[in-house]
Amino acid sequence: MSERKILVVAHAHRDDTVDAAVRVVGLLRSSGAVPVLASEDRAELAAIAPVLGEVPELGTDIALADIDLAIVLGGDGTILRAAELVRAGTAPVLGINMGHVGFLAEIERDAMDAAVHRAIEGDYVVEERLALDVRVKDRSGRVVYETWALNEATVEKDSRERMIEVVMEIDGRPLSTFGADGVVIATPTGSTAYNFSAGGPVIWPTVQAIAVVPLSAHALFARPLVVGPEHAVAVEVLEGTGASAVLWCDGRRSHPLPPGARVSVRRSLRPVRLARLHPAAFTDRLVRKFKLSVTGWRGPVGPTATGVIDSVEPPLPEEPA
Repeated sequence: MSERKILVVAHAHRDDTVDAAVRVVGLLRSSGAVPVLASEDRAELAAIAPVLGEVPELGTDIALADIDLAIVLGGDGTILRAAELVRAGTAPVLGINMGHVGFLAEIERDAMDAAVHRAIEGDYVVEERLALDVRVKDRSGRVVYETWALNEATVEKDSRERMIEVVMEIDGRPLSTFGADGVVIATPTGSTAYNFSAGGPVIWPTVQAIAVVPLSAHALFARPLVVGPEHAVAVEVLEGTGASAVLWCDGRRSHPLPPGARVSVRRSLRPVRLARLHPAAFTDRLVRKFKLSVTGWRGPVGPTATGVIDSVEPPLPEEPA
C-alpha cells in the first residue's frame, strides 16, 4: 500500500495547538505516513515551531487529489476551514477537539495518539453530511456569487439600525414577506450552531432536511420551518426600504446583498465527508457538549441500535421484583 498522505489542519493562535501539530506530524512520520500542511498554516506554525517548516505544502508539494485524510486540531471553526480546504477533493475530515465545544470533532485531545494511529491504518468509517449550494443573483437576475455551506447560509441585515424586508420562497412559490434581522438556512450539521441560537430545531445528522429560521421577524407566520432536502429555498431582499444585507456561509464566506438581491439555497450534490472512529449516539453527543442533566434516567446502559451509550450518570439500582 502506498504511503498515506494526511493533511494536518491547525492554527498558531494557541500554544497547545502548535504543540499538538508538532506531535501529530511526528507520529505520522514515524508511522510511514506523509504529513502535509496548507500554505498559510505552515507559514504561521513554522514561525513558532521551525520543524514544521519542513512539512510538504498542500497544492505545491502534494496535490489535493492525493490527500487521503485531513486531521484537524481545533474546534468547529477549524473543522469548517478544513472542510473548505478539501472541498474539491475526496478526503474525509477527522476532528480532534482542542478544548472547545467542538460539536463536529470526533475525539478529545487526550485520545490524540491512538486516533492518529487509527487514522494512519484507515481504521475509521466515513459519514456523509448534507451540504448546501448557495447562489446569489442581483436585481437583473445575473448570478454574481456562488458558494457552499456545511452549517448554514444566513441572510443578515448589515446595519444595526435597520431591519431588512425579505420574501421567502419554497420551490419557486412565495411563502411569506416580513421584516427581520435575517434568515438562517441550516443543515442538520448546523442545527446545533447558529440555528440553535436562533431558536431553530436540533436535527439528528441522519435526518435529511433543511431548517429555515427567521431572525427576530415581525410577522405572524415567521416560524422555523423544516423542509426536505429535495426542496429549494430562496430569500429575496426587497427593494423600497433602502436596507441592504449580507450573506454569510458558515461564518467564513460573505457577500454583500444590495436591495433586490436573491439568495437561492438547495442541497449540494457533494456532501461533506467526516471520519468517525466511534459509533457514539448523537444523543450522547448532545448531553456531553451541552452538559445536559439526565439525572433520574432509568434506561439501559450499553450498545444500542444507533451506537454506544456513554454512562453519563451512574445507573440507578433495580427495584426488587
